[in-house]
Amino acid sequence: MDQLVRILLWFSAIGCGMMAGLYFAFSAFIMTALSRILQAGGIAAMQSINAVILKSWFMPLFYGTTLAALALVVLAALDWSKLGAPAMAIGGAVYVLGMFGCTLALNVPLNLALDAVAPASAEAAPVWARYLKDWTLWNHVRTLASAASAALFIAAIVARA
Repeated sequence: MDQLVRILLWFSAIGCGMMAGLYFAFSAFIMTALSRILQAGGIAAMQSINAVILKSWFMPLFYGTTLAALALVVLAALDWSKLGAPAMAIGGAVYVLGMFGCTLALNVPLNLALDAVAPASAEAAPVWARYLKDWTLWNHVRTLASAASAALFIAAIVARA
């Protein structure tokens, strides 16, 4: 069981760090860059990103880190006396709720609404304005949740060493 926990912790620490980096790039400059170009170009670019990401290596990492984080919450709860268990549990919960939950409940519906508009249409203007504001806000949450989880999983690795 210790070997499984060690593997899950390392995978989660690295995977959550990778996810934090991706989300950070969108929060730090990609969304700002898209907001500075004409609406049709920004929407078309984001629609393309959303379509491509679903068929990329992002998806196995997205689901894999979520499942590993959830497993770490369960494993920590089963043996709370182990060193690092609180960091494992909190890291997993923060990731599952703050990254996965936020994505499904908030970012994905915004992606679907954006995908439903023609980039150059008049109807797209308010959708794009909302998208830039709300999607980016929730992406900041995903960035922070992913980074915090990576740090907590590293803390658990250190505590268990």
